[in-house]
Amino acid sequence: MGEALLKARVHALRLEARDVISVELQPAESGAKLPAFEPGSHIDLHLAEGLVRSYSLLNGANDRRYVIGVLKARDSRGGSRHVHEQLKLGAELLISAPRNNFRLVEDAQHSVLVAGGIGVTPLLAMLRRLAGLGRSVEFIHCARSRADAAFLEEVEAIVAAHPEVELRHHFDATHGGPPDLRMLLAGKPPGSHFYCCGPTPMLAAFEEACAALGQPNAHIERFSPVEQAPATSTGTCRVELRRSARVIEVKPDVSILDAVLAAGVRADHSCHEGMCGACETRVLCGDVEHRDSILTKQEQAANKSMMICVSRGRTGTLVLDL
Repeated sequence: MGEALLKARVHALRLEARDVISVELQPAESGAKLPAFEPGSHIDLHLAEGLVRSYSLLNGANDRRYVIGVLKARDSRGGSRHVHEQLKLGAELLISAPRNNFRLVEDAQHSVLVAGGIGVTPLLAMLRRLAGLGRSVEFIHCARSRADAAFLEEVEAIVAAHPEVELRHHFDATHGGPPDLRMLLAGKPPGSHFYCCGPTPMLAAFEEACAALGQPNAHIERFSPVEQAPATSTGTCRVELRRSARVIEVKPDVSILDAVLAAGVRADHSCHEGMCGACETRVLCGDVEHRDSILTKQEQAANKSMMICVSRGRTGTLVLDL
């Protein structure tokens, strides 16, 4: 891997809801400290040979420990199954330092946090922070049923201790279907910021609702890559690595990341799916066909950075800060 990894030990495992466990990680080495993080951050767990998965941090940012929540997914590709069935107390594993692609605007007049299923994890960290700051915040906790609503007691305890925090529940089993997000998000003060983490259909409904309501401050965190249209840039891509004084030709079936690594140039990387942000690289010149699941449409249009594991140059030479 390109990035330096940290050694962590499993300090606690706890059942939080049906098919959901929390994992508390502490430094594996005596006297070591885990890096600080902000609400919305995630870490990568290196679970087995070639098996790397990202999980959001849900605890308070000053704890100097990391707590994640893991749903045993029905369609698991091996990551959540490994955590639920093989991870044991005291086990040591390698993790990445925290990265944040889901940043919290702490001074917003009002914040609305929409949690869908295990998507509650980054939003719980945000709720802790906003409540601690005394901010106006509304938490919409959605799940299939109350039994599936992970960390519900923690959310309710925070709400009970902070009168400026409002909590709404939506359980599909009780309401007969998914939440009407346009209704739930309507009527919020101008300048409000909206955050959503959950399954893909909920994210799509959230973005549609915010657009229909004319609310521009919408932030999302995804579990899986966005389904992309076929690439328009199908030829060889010429890339100049400015700091390394190298020019490489990237063939159509090779990612810029793989070509850079094959050329002996160091580049941080992890997921190879445009999801984690580890390979984000500054663009100095050139037109990019963005195919990541992190940058907003505005950030992609600004063309200031790219995820070199999935995105490519369109025409001419792409100049990168590598």
